[in-house]
Amino acid sequence: MSTPTKIRANLNGDVTEVKMLMSHDMETGRRKDGNGLTIPAKYIVEVQVSHNGQRLLRAEWGYRVSKNPYMSFKFKGGAVGDTIAVSWTDSSGDTRRDETRIA
Repeated sequence: MSTPTKIRANLNGDVTEVKMLMSHDMETGRRKDGNGLTIPAKYIVEVQVSHNGQRLLRAEWGYRVSKNPYMSFKFKGGAVGDTIAVSWTDSSGDTRRDETRIA
């Protein structure tokens, strides 16, 4: 199982700022290991973020995104205590879902 996504969501006036750090190796399929064998490609292909169960965004990613990707965005309509959830699926079918509350 992968490491939890670190998520911070803070309300500032009427704008919620969300910052997240996803733990993932994001292998391109081009690197070699210590024995010279190619490391298989494994990278996040889809990210979804929701606010109280309603989708805020959906992103399609590929092998060109860096290891342990960081993402941030702002939106209006959040309130302290609301739930922000992030989920992702990678190229091997592994998934992860984490959530936090707006502070």
